[in-house]
Amino acid sequence: MPPWSAELAGRLDHHVIDSALLRGNPLGDPHRRPLLVYVPPGYDDEPRRRYPAVYVTQGYTGQVGMWLNHVPFRRSYPELADAVFAERRAPPAIVVYLDAWTSYGGSQYLDSPATGRYHSYLCDEIVPWVDARYRTLASRDHRAITGKSSGGYAAMVTPMLRPGVFGALATHAGDALFEVAYRPAFPARARLLRDHHDGSYPGFLADFRSRIAGTRPGDLELMEIYAYAAAYSADGDGTVRIPFDDTGAVVPAVWERWLAHDPVLMAARPAHAEALRSMRAIWIDAGDGDEYYLDFGAVAFRRAVQAAGVPGERVHFELFDAGHAGIEYRYPLALAWLCERLAT
Repeated sequence: MPPWSAELAGRLDHHVIDSALLRGNPLGDPHRRPLLVYVPPGYDDEPRRRYPAVYVTQGYTGQVGMWLNHVPFRRSYPELADAVFAERRAPPAIVVYLDAWTSYGGSQYLDSPATGRYHSYLCDEIVPWVDARYRTLASRDHRAITGKSSGGYAAMVTPMLRPGVFGALATHAGDALFEVAYRPAFPARARLLRDHHDGSYPGFLADFRSRIAGTRPGDLELMEIYAYAAAYSADGDGTVRIPFDDTGAVVPAVWERWLAHDPVLMAARPAHAEALRSMRAIWIDAGDGDEYYLDFGAVAFRRAVQAAGVPGERVHFELFDAGHAGIEYRYPLALAWLCERLAT
C-alpha cells in the first residue's frame, strides 16, 4: 500500500465554514472551521440527480485534517469510502467530514457553556450549508451520522436530540454506559492530580499550557476527563465541574449530570425512545477487547434500542475481534449498509 494519497474516483472538496454559532465561543477557539465534502463518481455527470448524505464525526482529539492521514499499510477513510462507491458496493452518497475540535481536545458534539455550541453548529449550520450547495436529498430520511468513540457518541445522541435532522446512525465503539466506561478511571485520575499537580485541575491546566503537551504522565488522560466534564457538567457561567473528589470518589450531584448524557439512559426517556423508533437504520459495533469497555456500552445501547421498540430488521449489531484502535476498516462496512437504507 503506497504511503501517499491515492487518486479518488469521486471528488473531495475542501471548504472553510465561517460559523456564527461558534463565533465568540468561551475558549476562543476558531469559528472558521474546515469542512470536507465528498461527492461520488458520476456526481458531475448527472446534474439532476440527488443523493443521500452521511455525516462523519471524529473521536476525542480528532480534527478534520486527520482523515487524510495514513497509517502503515492501510488507506485513509476517505479512500476507503471512495472505494465503496467506485466498486458499487452501495448506492452513491455524499459524505461530509466535519470538525468539532476544541482546545480541550473535543466537544462531544454538544452545546456547552464551557466550550461552545457544537451540537447546534452541526445541526443548524453545517447540514443546511451542505444542503444548499450540494444536490442532497434534503430530508432526515436520507441523512445519517456515523462515527467512532466520541464520534460514535455523537452518532448515538444527535439523532435522539434532533430526529428531524438525522434519520439513521452508525456508532463504532461509541462512548456509552458511563458507569463502566468512565467511572472506574476516576481514582487513577485523582492520583495523577495528587502526585503531579497538587490535586488541582487548575494546577494541571496551568502546567499543561506552559509546556509541550504529553511530556508529563497522564496529560491526555487528565485533559480527556476535563473535556468530558466541560461537555457534560459545566455551569451556566462556564465553570467546569469534575465528577470526582480528591479521593477518586464520585461527587453524586455532578455524576448525575454526566449520566443525563449517557446514551444508554437517554434511550429510556420517552421522547428519545420515540426518536429511536423513527430511525430508518441503526448500526452498532465495537471490538470485543475494547480497552475502555465500550463493547459493553455497545451491548447496553443495543438493549436500550430494543427496549425502545426499534424493529430488529432496522438494527445491525456486531462485536468483533479487536480493541479500540485500528478499526477504521469497519467504517466502510457501516457506510455501505447505511447507504442501502438511505437510498430506499
